Amino acid sequence: MTATSDLRTAPLAAPGGAGTGIPVQSIPVQGVPAAQGVPVHGVPAPHAAGPDLLRSTFRRHAAGVAVITAPGDPATGGRPVGFTATSLTSVSAEPPLVSFGIGTSSSSWPAVSAAGHIGIHILGEHQEDLAATFARSGADRFAPPTRWRTGPEGVPLLGGVLAWLVGRVVARVPAGDHRLVIAEIVAGDPAAGEGRPLLYHQGRFSALRD
Repeated sequence: MTATSDLRTAPLAAPGGAGTGIPVQSIPVQGVPAAQGVPVHGVPAPHAAGPDLLRSTFRRHAAGVAVITAPGDPATGGRPVGFTATSLTSVSAEPPLVSFGIGTSSSSWPAVSAAGHIGIHILGEHQEDLAATFARSGADRFAPPTRWRTGPEGVPLLGGVLAWLVGRVVARVPAGDHRLVIAEIVAGDPAAGEGRPLLYHQGRFSALRD
């Protein structure tokens, strides 16, 4: 499967961690000498910081799968856009804010960069094909068998999802080759469908195990 740039990119490292350029200092504990950088027998040396390290590490991190949609640009025919995202995060309860990342090379970025509102869809484990469609480059993502309708604020809403939200875009923050989009929730249905969530792990879609 050819994924969107969102699926190939992990969230930014935390301050003081790999990829930040900020050294992590050894903190001495009483009675225990601080590490002096001497290799320990049997312990592999750490990998160099970089994109490969980040991608390899986050392949081990199971993430929920969402589809982000936005109205199309009327100047180009008004066709809606959407992409599969594993970077959806709840940011704040008051006001209700969420965030997600999108690559600036994504075909959806021009519409998302101009959209006033976006749609957020939480996918169920039965929607692996839908997730793959919205992750596939060059696919007509809104063509049958995709079921969708126009929702609040003109945002395209997908059918059969576990839950959906509509958010008003309040910020687009540069983050390397991506933008971190922050949206304030203005409408939604937290129980649009029943079932268990779809997950993304080790480079493929998966489901919860009992």
